Amino acid sequence: MTTVLIADDQPLQRFGFRMLLESQDDMTVVGEAANGSEAARSAAELHPDVVLMDVRMPGLDGIEATRRIIASGGRSRILILTTFDLDEYAYAGLRAGASGFLVKDAQPEELLSGIRAVATGDAVVAPSLTRRLLDAYVHHLPAPEDTQDSPDARLAALTERESEILRALGLGWTNTEIAERLHLAESTVKTHVGRVLAKTGSRDRVQAVILAYDTKLVTPS
Repeated sequence: MTTVLIADDQPLQRFGFRMLLESQDDMTVVGEAANGSEAARSAAELHPDVVLMDVRMPGLDGIEATRRIIASGGRSRILILTTFDLDEYAYAGLRAGASGFLVKDAQPEELLSGIRAVATGDAVVAPSLTRRLLDAYVHHLPAPEDTQDSPDARLAALTERESEILRALGLGWTNTEIAERLHLAESTVKTHVGRVLAKTGSRDRVQAVILAYDTKLVTPS
């Protein structure tokens, strides 16, 4: 059973999400929140598998709430709801630690499959779309401090091959594309990807793509 916390400032929207989710045999709604502060507090108390997080809420917004939930070290994964698929809110949500995003006019089946995917540890954003987002908004980031001469510690444990795999993830390549271009078996690529995620502390492929940008393994195209 996948447990879900719904965070949205519109009561009718929360009601609609609850009705949809509780019509499923494998999902249950454990709580609702009308703003970011309530979402962060409820996530700490209820430990849901997935937080369905609206972005624009009064007081603490969904981006900062996401940042706080991820920073707490809990197991909850965040699925951001945005108005457009390529906007700075989606970008900010992914950088804050969300495992994916969906647009608010997504079909019910897309929302349900997205929640299931996030709950099992997958990312609900294609790596290629993540790269497009980063290319579009990376210039909003402050320049990293003291990184020119000190390699990022998150890369220290990676082998040369694993660094190559991380760069491929940053370029938005799928496992099949990585296998073809690096002349590897797809099962070997999956093993390498799993090791990269574990060694770098990346929650999913989306976070690995962001890491590749942060550490300059990949630069905006």
